Amino acid sequence: MKYFNYKGYQGSVKVNVEDNCLHGKIEFVSDLVNYEAETVEQLEKEFRLAVDSYLETCKETGMEPKKPFKGSFNVRIGEELHEKAAKRAGEIGKSLNDYIKDIVKKDTESHA
Repeated sequence: MKYFNYKGYQGSVKVNVEDNCLHGKIEFVSDLVNYEAETVEQLEKEFRLAVDSYLETCKETGMEPKKPFKGSFNVRIGEELHEKAAKRAGEIGKSLNDYIKDIVKKDTESHA
């Protein structure tokens, strides 16, 4: 999926065939912020307005805006795979974190 990008936020683009409109939301944050329009160009404008409105509302209410990505996340992979990954990382002289980071980086860059 391709996303709109603005001020560090990503917005989705979806089609509602029944209502004959486009809609989306700010992705990768726990707050729900939606927008809609009739054309892709209008939808991108609505996305940008939604981001600006979200940030302004957070400022006015004293709430910290949610960041799309913190740089860390938890992954549940089960005990057996966790053990295998930790051992493999040790074999090649890396921490488990660096080992996993390298694998994710390699895979995402090969599909960019």
